[in-house]
Amino acid sequence: MPQPLPYSRIGAVDILKRARGIIEIERDALTDMAASLDESFIRAVDTILHCAGRTVITGMGKSGLVGQKISSTLASVGTPSFFVHPAEAIHGDLGMIARDDVVIAISNSGETEEIVRLLPVIKRFGLKLIAMTGKKESTLGKAADVVLNVGVKLEACPWDIVPTASTTAVLAMGDALALVLMDKKNFKREDFAVFHPGGSLGRGLFVTVEDLMHSGDKIPTVPESATMKEILREISAKKLGFTLVLGAAGALSGIVTDGDIRRIFENDATAMGKTAGQLMHKNPRTIGAKVMGGAAVKMMEDGKITSLAVVSDDGKLAGVIHLHDLLKAGVV
Repeated sequence: MPQPLPYSRIGAVDILKRARGIIEIERDALTDMAASLDESFIRAVDTILHCAGRTVITGMGKSGLVGQKISSTLASVGTPSFFVHPAEAIHGDLGMIARDDVVIAISNSGETEEIVRLLPVIKRFGLKLIAMTGKKESTLGKAADVVLNVGVKLEACPWDIVPTASTTAVLAMGDALALVLMDKKNFKREDFAVFHPGGSLGRGLFVTVEDLMHSGDKIPTVPESATMKEILREISAKKLGFTLVLGAAGALSGIVTDGDIRRIFENDATAMGKTAGQLMHKNPRTIGAKVMGGAAVKMMEDGKITSLAVVSDDGKLAGVIHLHDLLKAGVV
């Protein structure tokens, strides 16, 4: 492995070369791990699937930090999980662990003192133990019901001691477990949003068009007989950049946007004397009031438009929704 250069000698080319070398070492570690996956991974998935309790992650130092991320990912995709610090566990936090839980213990060496001290307790509780370790024949490896090999040929640091490639391997293994379990549980995008109601995904799946639309007197509308002056007055008053055009019995028949008007004036000297019925685009895009906000965004993006007429179940005009409404609500 190339040795690091003294700080004063590292130029831009050397910095990039070193960075690429580090990333390539970690990439190769992941490639090797992917190729070595075997029945142990399947047994780990089955163990967690058939667990009546939660998946408890434990690990010291950097392994613990990665373990916290794995636990968070598992929980967010439908596998109840929490992290227990092994040093705290042997000083009282073992009470958090129930007999129906499964434990994933992370230790590259498999000999981490705090982890090893937990093993008799895990055995006494009768818990299933999955080990993520680089040493199958270690104390942890021998005690585990399932061993997931996260060993790497070398770390990315020049002394082969700083956890780098090894922690990347653990993180990737955790992601693989979480997402395979997600697939096995048929955990969908909508389910993910349940656990993320504060994010844009959650808002897009739980906020409906009806929640955000302009209704009643706030809907910009003119009859087909409206003059250009009346059209302009309605667009200006409602401040949405367009007006809907209503036909007989108030049925939706078209739309006129401020962009349409500018283009009409550029190309038609007689535009001022025309009516809304003559100027409108027929059959404007519509959306149901109960449709989710995320679907409204997609429809606008697909149609390269910024607004939609909202119709009720019986096809009557119920409101309008603008892209700005969705932006303000955090759906986009």
